[in-house]
Amino acid sequence: MFAHQQAGIRPDFICLSKGLTGGTLPLSAVLTTETVYQAFYDDDVARGFLHSHSYTGNPLACRAALATLELFEQNDVLAHNVTLAHTITQACAPLTAHARIKNARQLGMIWAWDVDTTQPHFSRRYHQHALAHGVLLRPIGNTIYAMPPYVMNEDTAGHLARGALAALEATLAEENTHA
Repeated sequence: MFAHQQAGIRPDFICLSKGLTGGTLPLSAVLTTETVYQAFYDDDVARGFLHSHSYTGNPLACRAALATLELFEQNDVLAHNVTLAHTITQACAPLTAHARIKNARQLGMIWAWDVDTTQPHFSRRYHQHALAHGVLLRPIGNTIYAMPPYVMNEDTAGHLARGALAALEATLAEENTHA
């Protein structure tokens, strides 16, 4: 189940990229409802919903996307991700329970933790510590985000969780020295 379905949302547009080709080639797609499509469908180009994306329509990238979709279907990736998400959530329980985490949330294969800190440049410092612990995470402001790859297993989920927590503790230890 997609995140928008879990949240009970039916968007008019969905923009897809990056993972569409399994990360092999750049490709993007914009999907819309039939109602929106019909509003712009016309032989008159002036009524068209024109675009100029650099990464659309490349035949090789489109074939890579089809191969990725075939793998998703053959391997039931979305069902596997439900189990994987549970594994990652369990592995991240110590991070979620940390005293300085104020809002932890997860939807599908995306996790976010808000950190209670007034440390200037927290995200830059956290990112450096995370890399030092062998994990690539994307902190924005005081929020740590994780969007792990679908090929993770229990060991790599544990590595992610331990590294994320260690990076948090190392970053918070600097709080008094950089205040």
